[in-house]
This record gives sequence, C-alpha cells and structure tokens, in this order.
Amino acid sequence: MRYFAAAADAAGRADETVVVSGGTVGDLRDALESQYGEAMERVLRTGSILIDGVVSRDRERPLGAAADVLPRFSGG
Repeated sequence: MRYFAAAADAAGRADETVVVSGGTVGDLRDALESQYGEAMERVLRTGSILIDGVVSRDRERPLGAAADVLPRFSGG
C-alpha cells in the first residue's frame, strides 16, 4: 500500500502493508477510514484508490497485488 501527498499525511507514512478482512476495494476503504479516521475519510471522499495501477471507484472490485491512495490533484 502506498500513500501520496495528503494521503501520506493522513496515514503518517508513505507506505505500509495492510491486512484487510475481506478482499474488495470497499473493505480496504473501510479499513483505512477506521484506522486513520477523519483525515483519511476526507482524502478518500475526493481522491482515488488505484488497484494495480488502475483507478477503482467500484467498492466491489477485488483487490490486486498493489494499492495506492492518491488525493485529488488540482492544477492546469
């Protein structure tokens, strides 16, 4: 599991191994929100979870080998 920018701030680290009961993106989101609280909830509300490099907003999608949390980026 890798965290970037505000997601790393919310987690207090850039990467870690996460054990999730269940095997879906929704299970991962729930675990991260439970572990890191409101700061991670804000990041996940507007950011993205990538599973094996592909953005996944489907809570039922099975987890893959790698997951990344990216906050919303703005710019032009």
